[in-house]
Amino acid sequence: MITKPKGCHDIYGQEGRKWKYVEEVIDMVMKKYHYDYIRTPIFEATELFHRGVGESSDIVTKETYDFVDRGDRKMTLRPEGTAGVVRSYIENKMYGEPSQPIKLYYNGTMYRYERPQSGRDRELTQFGVEVLGSEDPMVDAEVISIPVNIYKMLGLKQIKVNINSLGDMESRKRYREALIEYFRPHIDELCEDCRNRLEKNPLRILDCKVDCDNELIKNAPTTLDYLNEASKERFDKVTSYLGALGIEHEVNPKIVRGLDYYCHTVFEIEAKVEGFGSQNVLGGGGRYDGLAEQLDGPKTPGMGFASGLGRLILALDKEEIKLPIKEDVDVFIMYVNEDEKLNALYLTQELRMNGFTVETEYLGRGLKGQFKQADRLQSKYLLILNSEDLNENVVTVKNNKTKEEEKIDLDYLIYYLDEHLEEEENLHLGHDGYEYHEDREEDEDEEDE
Repeated sequence: MITKPKGCHDIYGQEGRKWKYVEEVIDMVMKKYHYDYIRTPIFEATELFHRGVGESSDIVTKETYDFVDRGDRKMTLRPEGTAGVVRSYIENKMYGEPSQPIKLYYNGTMYRYERPQSGRDRELTQFGVEVLGSEDPMVDAEVISIPVNIYKMLGLKQIKVNINSLGDMESRKRYREALIEYFRPHIDELCEDCRNRLEKNPLRILDCKVDCDNELIKNAPTTLDYLNEASKERFDKVTSYLGALGIEHEVNPKIVRGLDYYCHTVFEIEAKVEGFGSQNVLGGGGRYDGLAEQLDGPKTPGMGFASGLGRLILALDKEEIKLPIKEDVDVFIMYVNEDEKLNALYLTQELRMNGFTVETEYLGRGLKGQFKQADRLQSKYLLILNSEDLNENVVTVKNNKTKEEEKIDLDYLIYYLDEHLEEEENLHLGHDGYEYHEDREEDEDEEDE
């Protein structure tokens, strides 16, 4: 039997419905923030990620899926979203559009060759945003607010932003020199990767997974000690804007993030999830004001974040958050003979095209089996077709909950279903419109008893 590759997943059924619901929430929020959707290729020229993400990053040195195509071109499956978006920004001359800044969001698959574990896969889905063309600290706060609000809307609690500043190029250069001076006398105490990073990019040493508990790294100089006045002032504005938005945050000088293009603001967002351990970080990002220039574009400030959908949905599962996912169908159409089947086929399409969720019989079961199937699908209404009724242009409609039946003129059927389903929906949702909240409160009451 052929099986799926290691570190990949088949997502379907109830799990698939969760993913689609979360994606719909993301789309809705991004519409409110007025961000445009962007879709870039799943594979790009290898050079894009080497120049953009950085030669010294773990993603490029250890985790990319690289291949040579039939035209002898070096290609890479995208390991992250920012480099491709910035490439598209430059190639499509978005910097010349009259409406600035350019605000984009994406939701797509990424590929990283790493050891699969809970919350970490080789094929992963990330959603993220990129704002290109503004260096205003308010943009930083807005970008950070997006995942915070999405996580809260989905039901996660105790969301906290850990934030730091790498400063401008002058500050970062001073900090880099300080790290080299600090680590050089003790470099033999670190892993081989860190020894190689010392001259290339010493900030990566602080991100090391092997030496993360080493006291040498824990006591290393922090970025905040090397910020110049302009960088300090900018960082203060970002944190004050977060405060104005009511976003809980904590300055954490240990955050440097794992990619080479960051400057100024860097952040990670965590949710306190029971049993989640070190995976409580759900997303992160930062400012990358020099990336467009690295990729042969014009000088363009940028700010963005990315969040893994797999880890987010795992967090929702751990918290036992019940998403308001519609699993029932509005109408199940029943029939027995071939003439009724043709009418069932027509009505199925007609009702679907008028906005109803409709199912019918596909396995040739008798009425008893069809009733059972309708119950399995949690159908709200049944349309029971028979030839005599159809000759008179009527159909039997049965409320599958109350078991009440009516004969309805086919010309009036859409209006009848629309009216009755709307009434049921209003009763179903209750006053606040969120039945799942009421369910959770009832469960808590039962536990208290």
